[in-house]
Amino acid sequence: MSIVQIIVAFAIIWWVVLFAVLPFGVRTHHDAGIDPIDGIEPGSPLKPHLGKKLIATTIITLVLLGIFYLGQTMGFLTISSIPGLDPLVSEQD
Repeated sequence: MSIVQIIVAFAIIWWVVLFAVLPFGVRTHHDAGIDPIDGIEPGSPLKPHLGKKLIATTIITLVLLGIFYLGQTMGFLTISSIPGLDPLVSEQD
């Protein structure tokens, strides 16, 4: 894998993991029973802990990227190994 492929894979995996991690541990004003002041959405999080979530996202992404990299370099994960994605390989079988 080239460095460009690794960077692109990291970016894609990072964003997917971020959107999966964002809802964890969210406590809203409504959940806490706090009446929000004017201009604040009752469903907005009290303490979003974005720093912790960004660190967790990066760690999870590095683990998943490592698995993806090993699968690519060792030949376990190729287009031809996924049925239906490579029409030329599918027709030969």
